[in-house]
Amino acid sequence: MLHLTHPARHPSLRPAPPRRAPPPARARLPNCLPRARTTLARARPPSAGAAETETASTSGGGGGGSVLSFLCPLLKLLGGGDPSRERNDFVEVMTSSISSLARLPWGSKVATSSGDSTGPAASVPNLQLYEFEACPFCRRVREAMTELDLSAEVYPCPKGSRRHREMVKKIGGKEQFPLLVDASTGVTMYESGDIVNYLFRQYGQGRSPSSGLLESTIFTGWVPTLLRTGRGMTLWNNAGVVPAEKLELFSYENNSYARIVREALCELELPYVLQNVGEGSSKMDALLRISGSKQVPYLIDLNTGFQSGDYKKILSYLFQQYAISS
Repeated sequence: MLHLTHPARHPSLRPAPPRRAPPPARARLPNCLPRARTTLARARPPSAGAAETETASTSGGGGGGSVLSFLCPLLKLLGGGDPSRERNDFVEVMTSSISSLARLPWGSKVATSSGDSTGPAASVPNLQLYEFEACPFCRRVREAMTELDLSAEVYPCPKGSRRHREMVKKIGGKEQFPLLVDASTGVTMYESGDIVNYLFRQYGQGRSPSSGLLESTIFTGWVPTLLRTGRGMTLWNNAGVVPAEKLELFSYENNSYARIVREALCELELPYVLQNVGEGSSKMDALLRISGSKQVPYLIDLNTGFQSGDYKKILSYLFQQYAISS
């Protein structure tokens, strides 16, 4: 069982445990990449606020959580069925691409100067994000992280979660999403708007978030959730295998193909280190050295040595490798 309160063991920052045979020779991540740790000792309880869950009202605009509570069963009914089965690639890419268009220009490139300061704000944060892919409020936070060139440990919390939703209740006292823990500063908070403002204040070198990151309309914030018909919302029935090492995903929020992979990671409830590499990212050269390309998504699994930048191969691998054995 993965102990989520232990520090993340990044391939470039910590050697593999001696008891495990090393994976096949692959490109290793350079020391310049940030790592996220799961130390929560300094995290303080969040202030009371409106819940951003499927069952409570949200700060994103009048009853958004209630809308999501109503939509979840409907989206599941209309959705693509078993996510592990063969999919219609045209439909998958088309709906994900339209979702990206709906969220332009947010979550595609790094905000100017956010990655090139040498001051205290440029220090490497230790961020953990508890969220689920289909949640429009969680999406805002992931977009902000892309624009700020921030890496984080992501703990997917799909409906039916067997592990991470319980952790959210233990950490913050209520099952509410998104939940951010910044172990660098000891801050724990709910509410997407508060989180976005905090990230820009703490790591934005004086920049303020755009209004699009703080406001969600039916035409923008909800389009990806609706078009993707529940992908990245519910735990897959056969999910259950917990890897010893976190997977690592190079991605940026508004990439059509990366979205499909993140949905699968959520449906499998697989924790992973998210390396955001939007346009202008300080980590782009590292991705090029590792994969030979600047294209995303790119997934690395230290548990098996698997590495790929082909979203279809990644999907096939994830649903085979991390399914409960029949």
